[in-house]
Amino acid sequence: MKTVLMVAEKPSLAQSIAKILSRGSLSSHKGLNGACSVHEYTGTFAGQPVRFKMTSVCGHVMTLDFLGKYNKWDKVDPAELFSQAPTEKKEANPKLNMVKFLQVEGRGCDYIVLWLDCDKEGENICFEVLDAVLPVMNKAHGGEKTVFRARFSSITDTDICNAMARLGEPDHNEALSVDARQELDLRIGCAFTRFQTKYFQGKYGDLDSSLISFGPCQTPTLGFCVERHDKIQSFKPETYWVLQAKVNTDKDRSLLLDWDRVRVFDREIAQMFLNMTKLEKEAQVEATSRKEKAKQRPLALNTVEMLRVASSSLGGDAWRLYEYITRHFIATVSHDCKYLQSTISFRIGPELFTCSGKTVLSPGFTEIMPWQSVPLEESLPTCQRGDTFPVGEVKMLEKQTSPPDYLTEAELITLMEKHGIADASIPVHINNICQRNYVTVESGRRLKPTNLGIVLVHGYYKIDAELVLPTIRSAVEKQLNLIAQGKADYRQVLGHTLDVFKRKFHYFVDSIAGMDELMEVSFSPLAATGKPLSRCGKCHRFMKYIQAKPSRLHCSHCDETYTLPQNGTIKLYKELRCPLDDFELVLWSSGSRGKSYPLCPYCYNHPPFRDMKKGMGCNECTHPSCQHSLSMLGIGQCVECESGVLVLDPTSGPKWKVACNKCSVVAHCFENAHRVRVSADTCSVCEAALLDVDFNKAKSPLPGDETQHMGCVFCDPVFQELVELKHAASCHPMHRGGPGRRQGRGRGRARRPPGKPNPRRPKDKMSALAAYFV
Repeated sequence: MKTVLMVAEKPSLAQSIAKILSRGSLSSHKGLNGACSVHEYTGTFAGQPVRFKMTSVCGHVMTLDFLGKYNKWDKVDPAELFSQAPTEKKEANPKLNMVKFLQVEGRGCDYIVLWLDCDKEGENICFEVLDAVLPVMNKAHGGEKTVFRARFSSITDTDICNAMARLGEPDHNEALSVDARQELDLRIGCAFTRFQTKYFQGKYGDLDSSLISFGPCQTPTLGFCVERHDKIQSFKPETYWVLQAKVNTDKDRSLLLDWDRVRVFDREIAQMFLNMTKLEKEAQVEATSRKEKAKQRPLALNTVEMLRVASSSLGGDAWRLYEYITRHFIATVSHDCKYLQSTISFRIGPELFTCSGKTVLSPGFTEIMPWQSVPLEESLPTCQRGDTFPVGEVKMLEKQTSPPDYLTEAELITLMEKHGIADASIPVHINNICQRNYVTVESGRRLKPTNLGIVLVHGYYKIDAELVLPTIRSAVEKQLNLIAQGKADYRQVLGHTLDVFKRKFHYFVDSIAGMDELMEVSFSPLAATGKPLSRCGKCHRFMKYIQAKPSRLHCSHCDETYTLPQNGTIKLYKELRCPLDDFELVLWSSGSRGKSYPLCPYCYNHPPFRDMKKGMGCNECTHPSCQHSLSMLGIGQCVECESGVLVLDPTSGPKWKVACNKCSVVAHCFENAHRVRVSADTCSVCEAALLDVDFNKAKSPLPGDETQHMGCVFCDPVFQELVELKHAASCHPMHRGGPGRRQGRGRGRARRPPGKPNPRRPKDKMSALAAYFV
C-alpha cells in the first residue's frame, strides 16, 4: 500500500483537516520534535487504496541569513552586504528540528499533498517542505505526478473535501516573490542597521535602544507615526463660532438644530447672523424627507481587517478575538440593517438649520454585531413644508479647532495596507518599532513616537526622503507582484532593487552628518553620560557605566567603549582585577533567583584565548589559574544542553547556586552553608569536580555533629537531596534520558587531562539534577 504525506501550516490545522478527511477514524501520535503531531488513516487516492499521514510545520521551515564572517559586524563593511555577501537558508527554529522531522515522516512516502495557507507565504513554505521531503521520498516511475497542492478558503467539510478533489500544483513564481522580498529585507535592512547602530551608539550614551534598526517596511511604518506627531506639534488652534437653535415641538419636547453654514471664523460676522435670527419667534419648515436606507452587512474577514479590529475593543484576549471572528462570519450571511432616516430643514429669518433622526426598521446583522447597530435617536415630529414651530432660543457658541490625535494601531494598519505593505508582516513591523523604542504605546493603543524615532525620521527626510516615504516600498511591492504573476524575472528585479538601495546607502553614509546634527540636539555624548563604576586597565581612571540600552562602559580618557551583557544589572565586583589586563571586574546578574557571573570588560570584548569568543564572561574563561575562571569554578556538563558547563556562582551564598554558562539552567543548593568550594579532585564515576561544603552547625544535614562534606553534586546521595533545579528552558523528548545524556560531567577542556575520554555514566546513576529535569 502506497503512502500519502500531507503537510499543513499549523498543528491545529493539520488535526482539523485530518478529522474531516478521515471522517474521524484516525490514530494520532506526537512527532519526534514534540511540537507537531502525526495523524494516520487509510483511504483512497488516485483510484487506489493508500495510507495517509497528516502532519504540519510551524510556519516557515527555513530563514535566510548571511554566511560566515558576514554575520560579524566588526569584520565586514556594511556596503558589502548588498552584493558580495553570500546567503544561505537556515532552519527558522533549530530547536524544532523541523527538517529532520519532515524527513523522518516523509521517508518512503509516494505522494505529498501540501495544505499550506493559500497566500504567497504559504506557497513559499510549500517549497521549503519539498526541499526537505523530496530527497527521501520514493522515486516516481514513468513521469508519475507525486507533488500536489490543496487550495482552500475555510475549514469546513465542504471546502476541505472540494480542495482534496481538485488538487493542483504549488506556484513557484509566488514562492520566488517571497524569496526576493526576504533577500531584499535582509541585505538592505542589515546594511543600514549595522552602519547607523555603530555610528550613533559610538557617539551617544542615552539613545536607550540596543539596535538602531532600519527596514524597508519598518521605517515607513515609523514614518507614518512621526508624520502624525509633526502635524500635532505644528498645529495652531483657530477660534470659530457657530449658531445653535432650539425649537419647541410641544410643551415638554424640543429639537436642537444644526446651522447649515456649520461655522464661521469671524466673530463679527457670526454676531451679525445671530442678530438677524434671534429676533424671530417662529421657525418655518422648508423641507422634509423620509428615506429608507440600509447599512451593509460586513464583507468576509481578511487578515488586515482582523488585525485592525483586534487592535482597537479586543486587546490581547484570545477568547474575545475568537468570539469576534465567529460573530463576523455569522454577520456576513445575515440580512442588512434597514432604517428610516428623516431630515427636517427649518428657516429662522434668513438662515437655514437642520435636524435629522434615524429609526431602525430591521436590525439585520446588527443583532449579531450590536456594536455596529444604528444609534438610538429621538424620533422627529411629523410635519410638512410650511409648518411653523416656536423658537426656544438661538445662541452663538465659541469653539476652537483641535489637533489630530496620535495614530492608533488600527489607523496605522489601515495606512500600511493602503500603501502596499505586505499584510503578513504588518504585526512584525509594528512590534519592531515598539521594541526598538521608536514609539511607545499610550492609552487607547495610540502610538507616540519617542525622541529617537522622531530624530531618525527627520534625519531620513533631511538626507533622502525616499528612505522613509512608503512610495519606494510600494514600487518594490509592485515588482514583487510581477514576479508572482510570472511577468518579471526574479534575478533582474532583485539586482535592480539592490543596486538602487546600494546607491542610496552610499549617499546616506556620505551625508550622515545631516542626521548627526539632529542627534546632537536630542542626545548626550558618551563622555557626558553615565556614572563612574570601574577602573580602566589602560589608564586606571574610572569608566562610566551607561545604563541606557545597550548598556556599556565608556572610558572618556582612552575614548574606548566596552559592551556588556544585556537585560540584567551591573555592579562593581569587589574591586577585583583581571590578571590579564588589570581591568576591574564587574558582576552581571539577572536577579536573585536567576544567574550571575563576573566578567572583565576588556576580555568580554577582546577574547584573550583562541578557544574563547566575544561576549564570554569569567564563567567561560579558560584561564588556567584565575580564581574566577571556568577552570577553577566549573563542575560538570549541563543537564540540559550539550555544550554548557555548570559553574559555581561564588557570589550567591548563603543561597548557593550553580548555573550553566550556556543555557538558562540554574540549580539551587546547600542553602545556609558557610562556604562552598570547587575541589581539584574529580568524581570517579562521572569525572565532575567535587564540591567541598561547610554547613551551618545548627542546620547541617549531615549525621551527628558533622558540618563538612566533600562529594559529587551528581552522584553523592547526601548532595542529591540538597539540589533543586529551579529554572530551565524546555527540552523536547528526544533529549531526555537518551545515550547522549549519560556522558561524563567533566569541566571541559580546562580540567580534563589530555587524551582522557569522558567515561559513560551507568544507567542507574541518573543524577539528582537530571532527575529533576526529566
